[in-house]
Amino acid sequence: MQEMTPYELLGGAGVVRWLTDRFYDIMDTDPSVKSLRDMHPADLAGSREKLYMFLSGWLGGPPLFMDTFGHPRLRMRHMPFAVDSVARDQWMQCMTQAVNELVCEDWLKAKLIEAFYNTADFMRNRDDA
Repeated sequence: MQEMTPYELLGGAGVVRWLTDRFYDIMDTDPSVKSLRDMHPADLAGSREKLYMFLSGWLGGPPLFMDTFGHPRLRMRHMPFAVDSVARDQWMQCMTQAVNELVCEDWLKAKLIEAFYNTADFMRNRDDA
């Protein structure tokens, strides 16, 4: 029997969309992550859609981002932005809150948060000031 993907464990497209939207809602309204919010355009619609598409494939669902834009090349795509440990930690603050609000199973929360952290940490492209 094949193990379920995180995408399937979460509940599929609708739940991944909710996670993405909740992440951006937190980022857009929490003053403690203002510097992260300032890295994004005023209209978050495009950012929301790209993250949703990326997370779909990253979590083991349909590879929407790759089908549309090709390989994610995450570090390259984030090079124009100063991503240091503060940006990483603010990103993780928003995503951790969204995951905690969505996921009930502690083991799945831990697995997702660890995977998100590893990816967010890989995005760092600047030394800390």
